[in-house]
Amino acid sequence: MKNKAIISALLCVCALSLTTAFGLPPARVRAAEPPVIKEAPPAPEFTETERHAELRMRRERVMEKLGPNSLLVLFSAEPRVYTNDVDYKFRQENNLYYLTTLRQQDATLVLVRGAEGPARAILFLPRRNPAAETWTGHMYSAEEARAASGIDEVWEAREFEPFMNAVRSRLTYRPAPQAVLLAPADARPAPSQDFLDAMSKNQAALYLLLTGGERNREYERERAYSAAWMGNTSGLSVRSAWEVFAALRQRKTPYELRLMQHAVDISIEGHQRAQAVASRAKWEYEVEAELDYTYKRRNADNWGYPSIVGCGPNATTLHYEESQGRVRPGDLLLMDAAAEFEHYSADVTRTFPVSGKFSPPQAEIYNIVLAAQEAAFKAVKPGAHLSDVHNAATEVIKDGLLRLGLITDKNSLQYRVWFMHGTSHWLGMNVHDVSARDEGQLDAGMVFTVEPGIYVRPDALDNLPQTPENEKFIAAVRPAFEKYKGVGVRIEDDVVVTTDGYRNLSAALPRTIADIEAFMARAQREVRVGD
Repeated sequence: MKNKAIISALLCVCALSLTTAFGLPPARVRAAEPPVIKEAPPAPEFTETERHAELRMRRERVMEKLGPNSLLVLFSAEPRVYTNDVDYKFRQENNLYYLTTLRQQDATLVLVRGAEGPARAILFLPRRNPAAETWTGHMYSAEEARAASGIDEVWEAREFEPFMNAVRSRLTYRPAPQAVLLAPADARPAPSQDFLDAMSKNQAALYLLLTGGERNREYERERAYSAAWMGNTSGLSVRSAWEVFAALRQRKTPYELRLMQHAVDISIEGHQRAQAVASRAKWEYEVEAELDYTYKRRNADNWGYPSIVGCGPNATTLHYEESQGRVRPGDLLLMDAAAEFEHYSADVTRTFPVSGKFSPPQAEIYNIVLAAQEAAFKAVKPGAHLSDVHNAATEVIKDGLLRLGLITDKNSLQYRVWFMHGTSHWLGMNVHDVSARDEGQLDAGMVFTVEPGIYVRPDALDNLPQTPENEKFIAAVRPAFEKYKGVGVRIEDDVVVTTDGYRNLSAALPRTIADIEAFMARAQREVRVGD
């Protein structure tokens, strides 16, 4: 071993002598660069005490908004059928998860508050069934449910209807001891007598998640339950709790923001991995696969919405989800994709050149959208409105489109041929999250997207109604249209309103042309598919 070490040292000296003799400088050790991919950091961790305090605060805020003599019922999500006897992976109803973090099917939460004092929380949970668990996996025990939610009163799920029947009859209810899975030592029958007294005076209310429009597809059980209670003579009126949850969920707590930031961080890594392999991909689905791989690798719940990966003209379709197109050098690739973590979704879009370099026409469109986003950012502050954010972006886009020759009148609606959507939407447990009916002013803790875009669809002019005014417009913009045809650009980031402005949760993902091209150059050298 000693002789080998001596020989190795001599060889190194000889090599150094040879390089000097032939005029070659000794090799220099290059400082290591940070990895080109920004890997998501570890998931945030919370103690049981922190989680219980957060959930207790949420439950208290809900019941404070509902007021005295209120009974809130939240049902777990129903299984969603994929096909025949195959279900989608279970995802809990958002508002039940918001108050409990439970992922158990067939669970029901009841919060009941009398005229005075705090609300009482009762969780109705299926009793563990070893036979069922053999097929579908672990069910929560009462202790596990308490550890997750902080609720220390758990009754068997089959006790829910007897309890509600007692309420309908203005009676208190105490389940049989064997049906009480967990309870404090001083547990009393429910509900309280002052709640029943309020019912006798028609001053009590049953609250359910009742919503209008398409969302009723998710809340059919609530609608049916409401109908069964309507017109009853118990003295319990039926009301919707939807607006209360919407208003509370619109303002994120520091606890929620940590979860949302992690969803964004996973999404950023997914975007960078997908961008890195795009130049070697032949099909859009190969690029999308890098996103899915990253979400699984980082233990995300899922994607927050079906990924949009559109190359070339496909980038001009707002919700293009097929991912079946070719990836061609010279085209732009628009990628609107994000992860969901602990029920909180990110929503991030980047548009980048497959070859790593923007062409001049692509860069012109891109820089208008980027400037529009910067203008929108400047409008984000407490007291402003989402309409202010949209209007700021729209003015920049109209100026840019006029400069490029894609519109002839910035004071008309011509710009909507190329920019046809809003700039922002709320973000949280839904990618298009709930909000109060009167959205009002922006306030600290609100999270939303900023996502202007320009889409020069190849058939845009052909699809305009045939009118003299449109024919004049088409003739005027035709040269510019031919120059930019097939270019679609959207840039989307997630921002949280702060006390003095905003914070961009997704700022770590490159946005400028210089930064994107620099990233692509390094990524194409350093990253292999599946790294």
